[in-house]
Amino acid sequence: MDATWQESADVCSDVAWQARAAGNSPLALLAAEHVTDAGPDPVVQRTYRHLYLSTLRYDFRCRDIEDLMNKVPVSVLNEDPYSEALYGFSRLGQSRSDGLAVMHRVLVAAPGHPKTLHVLLHGVWLGTFLPGRAPLLLMLVGLLPKGGLDDPIALFRMASARRTLGHYPEALTAIDHALELLAPGELAVHADLVRERLLITTAHDLTRLIRNRPDPTP
Repeated sequence: MDATWQESADVCSDVAWQARAAGNSPLALLAAEHVTDAGPDPVVQRTYRHLYLSTLRYDFRCRDIEDLMNKVPVSVLNEDPYSEALYGFSRLGQSRSDGLAVMHRVLVAAPGHPKTLHVLLHGVWLGTFLPGRAPLLLMLVGLLPKGGLDDPIALFRMASARRTLGHYPEALTAIDHALELLAPGELAVHADLVRERLLITTAHDLTRLIRNRPDPTP
């Protein structure tokens, strides 16, 4: 249908998520060669690549994405920032700082594209030991439309960053707003949001206990 890379990313990321949730993973229908081989129709090949890599992303299979993307020609990535974002996810998700350079390239090539920003957000969120992880999360959320304030997943990432920084009231506000905005039936995502809320309240309570603990008697 001669889709742009943005249109392909928007559709394929949602299809991969819904198919996976329904137990119909695209990985059962596609092979790694659909990602790495050059097909007769570049638009069709890009669709396969987006579906396959997006499914790997939702399974947190960073090394598999990295291995596949290392076999994709650089010329292909120059025409497809979403696939490069998925490569960046694979590096960021493994807490590899060289993923930050990929992230910045993608931000230049695809400024303001929500699905691409969410891939980068996901990678930074997963990369526990990335330097400056929490500020990076807040920066990426801020690049989304309306600063991510009407997006439950963006608010989830924001809450995680605020918790890491020790901004517990702001973190609770973000996660509670995310719970309010989440669509009915998103049970797995709801469970993730509830877990984040529990982490925030637990961290807050522990910090308060430590601050109020009496000094040991000399």
